[in-house]
Amino acid sequence: MNPTRLRRIRSFVKREGRMTAAQNHALEELLPRYGVTDLTHNIDLEQLFGRDAPRFLEIGFGMGSSLLEIAENNPQHDYLGIEVHRPGVGRLLIDLDNKQLANLRLINHDAVEVLQQAIPENSLDGVYLFFPDPWHKKKHHKRRIVQPEFVQMVRHCLKPGGIFHLATDWQHYAEHMMSILSTTEGLTNKAGKEYYSPREQRPETKYERRGQRLGHEVWDLIFIKN
Repeated sequence: MNPTRLRRIRSFVKREGRMTAAQNHALEELLPRYGVTDLTHNIDLEQLFGRDAPRFLEIGFGMGSSLLEIAENNPQHDYLGIEVHRPGVGRLLIDLDNKQLANLRLINHDAVEVLQQAIPENSLDGVYLFFPDPWHKKKHHKRRIVQPEFVQMVRHCLKPGGIFHLATDWQHYAEHMMSILSTTEGLTNKAGKEYYSPREQRPETKYERRGQRLGHEVWDLIFIKN
């Protein structure tokens, strides 16, 4: 795989808006404590969390409320969150410091580069990708993060038996996801061929609530690494 291929077209645009003083302070003072900043080599996950436990990665956690809820409700698991937008990282750092959770750590960086450079092979029990930007205009479909090369990177990081759990409220993107994951060697649809999964073990996100207000349905996909 050519590691530069995905970097020609980014799946995100930084529209950060206003950073609060508290969020800026959190990035400066709390990210070194609760985050991973050295991404030049594989992260030692056992050293990072101080134990050997099931580990899950969320790509694009937004403002972080659902990831915080998952980590708080599952202290027996460890969680790593990646988000490129600094206000969301700052917000979650503040909440994480208030909760003093030991099982959640954050990365403020492009998820594709993190998967390529810093997540060890066969190290994760699950990867979550909830409500990524659908890039709904046809001319922008090439920007969607779910592409064959990206899915292979996720599969590479999963343990055998690990899950890749995705959700979207855009039907065309759901169909796009289903098509790509169904044809990815080494992955099996948990719900059965061409079937979407029931919503399970996933807190409701801000984007999901917004979609529901607009009358959108939600599609979940769960694929297992063979």
